[in-house]
Amino acid sequence: RYTREAGVRSLDRKFGAICRAVAVKVAEGQHKEAKLERSDVTEGEGCKEHILEDVKPGSISDTTDLALPPEMPILIDFHALKDILGPPMYEMEVSERLSQPGVAIGLAWTPLGGEIMFVEASRMDGEGQLTLTGQLGDVMKESAHLAISWLRSNAKKYHLTNASGSFDLLDNTDIHLHFPAGAVTKDGPSAGVTIVTCLASLFSGRLVRSDVAMTGEITLRGLVLPVGGIKDKVLAAHRAGLKRVILPQRNEKDLEEIPGNVRQDLSFVTASCLDEVLNAAFDGGFTVKARPGLLNSKL
Repeated sequence: RYTREAGVRSLDRKFGAICRAVAVKVAEGQHKEAKLERSDVTEGEGCKEHILEDVKPGSISDTTDLALPPEMPILIDFHALKDILGPPMYEMEVSERLSQPGVAIGLAWTPLGGEIMFVEASRMDGEGQLTLTGQLGDVMKESAHLAISWLRSNAKKYHLTNASGSFDLLDNTDIHLHFPAGAVTKDGPSAGVTIVTCLASLFSGRLVRSDVAMTGEITLRGLVLPVGGIKDKVLAAHRAGLKRVILPQRNEKDLEEIPGNVRQDLSFVTASCLDEVLNAAFDGGFTVKARPGLLNSKL
C-alpha cells in the first residue's frame, strides 16, 4: 500500500513540474508584453512615431513576436518532457533481460494499472529445494509449486533434464525462482504460465522470445485458466514495446476492450493448455521429443 501511495505522489510531482513549466512560459510572455506597453506609454506619442521611422521593418516583427504570449495550446512533446523532468529514471531493458535461459516476462495487474513482470530462475547443486524470492503472496507460491510439478511430470515428454542429465529435475538440484522489483508485493492467479515458461527455458537451455509477454493460471494437469485485468495487462505489454501476448483462450472475449490501434500493433495467442503456451513462447515452437520405438497411445 505504501509503495503505491509513493508512486502516486511521485506522479503528482511530475504533473506539477509540467504545469509549473507551462505557467512560467505563459508568465514570461505576458511580462514581455507588459514591459513593452509601459515603455510605449512613458516615451509619448511623438517619440513612438520617431522610433518607428528609424527602425527597420524586420526589427519591428521581431519585437512584436517577443511581446506576444506563447501560442496556445502549448505542445508538450518528448523533448519538452526531457527538459522539464530530466532523463528517464529507468529503462525497460527487455531484450537485455532475456539474453540468457531462465527468464520470461509475465503481465500483472495493480490498482494503478497493468505492468510487465520479469520471472528469473537459476539452478544449482542441492537437495531438491525450491526457493522463492520477491515479496510473493500465497497464491503466487502455489503457482510456482504447480509449475515445477507439471514440468517434472512432463520432463521426458519435452526432454528436460537437470545438470546431471536426469529427467528428475529436482534430483540433486535446487531451484531458485526470483521475481524482481521485490518491494512490490505480487499475488494473484495469473503467473502460472510465466513460471512454467521460465523453468522450461532454464532446463532446456533455450531463450524465450524477447518480444513475448504472457498471463494465465494453470492446473496440475496443464490447463490454462482465465484471469482478470486483461485490458490493463495488454496495454502494459504495448507500452513496453512487446509484440506478442499469450493469454488464456477463455479471455479472448476481453480483447474487445482493447483500443484498435493497440490491437493492430500486437499479435495475440490464446492458449487452453501449457503445450500451446510453450509453442508460442519459443522461436520455432517447443516440440515434444519423440522417443524411438514407442507408439503414441490414443487412450
